Amino acid sequence: MSWQVTYTPEAAKDVARLDGSQQKEYAKAINKVSQNPLPQQEGGYGKPLGNKGGRNLTGLFKVKLRGAGIRIVYALERRDEEMVIVVVGARADDEVYDIALERWERYSS
Repeated sequence: MSWQVTYTPEAAKDVARLDGSQQKEYAKAINKVSQNPLPQQEGGYGKPLGNKGGRNLTGLFKVKLRGAGIRIVYALERRDEEMVIVVVGARADDEVYDIALERWERYSS
């Protein structure tokens, strides 16, 4: 059973900015991860972020698409089985964590 995938408004724009090959990789990955977006400790695909470089990202998870150079940060709304995409950005850039923190604080309030 697949979890429902939703996006913050900014994350939807992030996906739209990906080039064609990256969008294909992204779509394939989200389809796979949405089947089991739970943390790796629970048998899922998500890697918990926790405290990352002084940023409290507890409750957020990441998936890296090495081939496409993309990092996806998402949150889970377990009661609704909803996977909320917070940010989609360059894998090599830790700025994605700053963006994730700012967006999630705004979205989850």
